[in-house]
Amino acid sequence: MAITVLPIAEARISERVATAVRNGLASSPKRLPPWLFYDEAGSRLFEQITEIPEYYLTRTERAILSADAGAMIARAAAGERLRITELGAGSADKTRLLLAAAVRRQGPVIYEPVDVSATALAEAQVRLERELPDVMVAPQVMDYTEGLALDRPAPGERRLVLYIGSSIGNFEPEESAQVLRGIRAALSPGDSLLLGVDLVKSPDILLAAYDDAEGVTASFNGNLLVRINREFGADFDTTAFAHRAVWNASASRMEIYLKSCKAQTVQIPALDMTVEFGRCECIHTENSYKYQPGQAESMLVDAGFMPNATWNDRRGWFAVCLGRVE
Repeated sequence: MAITVLPIAEARISERVATAVRNGLASSPKRLPPWLFYDEAGSRLFEQITEIPEYYLTRTERAILSADAGAMIARAAAGERLRITELGAGSADKTRLLLAAAVRRQGPVIYEPVDVSATALAEAQVRLERELPDVMVAPQVMDYTEGLALDRPAPGERRLVLYIGSSIGNFEPEESAQVLRGIRAALSPGDSLLLGVDLVKSPDILLAAYDDAEGVTASFNGNLLVRINREFGADFDTTAFAHRAVWNASASRMEIYLKSCKAQTVQIPALDMTVEFGRCECIHTENSYKYQPGQAESMLVDAGFMPNATWNDRRGWFAVCLGRVE
């Protein structure tokens, strides 16, 4: 199947980027939302991050899926066929474990990856259709945070929405609640959501994961400025900003910044903006919330789901929770 670009979706995404940059750099303190990371170069850099030794998140969640994908699929299906939708799918690397388990259980599976990056979706589609010929890929370029526009499943078919990778942790608590409620509103009784969350652990482990020795995370963070230069004609000197990672224990989150190494002025012609930076002034680019055991299940309940099962790794670093629409 070809990639489906919803009506004016790309135009809306482009305008949303411009609005985010304009408002974020005009605010005090300055901030940019983490979804801006994922242009083509940013998506590739994130794939590199998932392979570095310090970044435990992807390996840990993959281990859970490798051990328990069959049980997850069986619980979500509850005797019916499944259609699988994934939010923020990216390369869909870990998803192959769940798709393969679904194929073993029911044969052909419809898989709907949703992402703002058409490039990442196209690459994932080619790879998945080659590796799993019984998976019919129906990609959609869509910003799921603004609501889900999904076709109804066929009679006798349930939808399983995947929201893995701890992406929910990038939102503020009230925003994450809104995202989960939006997902719930798009589903019908019998449908399910599989939610991956990163759990609180040693600050040393967290800091290393977000500031690796090879500097891949720093390049990923700095690519935001490269993107703004390219898309809006800005003149950010990317060498004049430093990557900074901070563990905020009171808020239970990792905080990521780009710190200006000197006083400087940046022009952004396409947005008709001039942005002044003081020495050591920061752009806040990401929060990544870390959750206590049981917190994800409470979030599901608050959004209108009934928690059905939770799977953890042996160290208790990560949780994958299944919630059902009753």
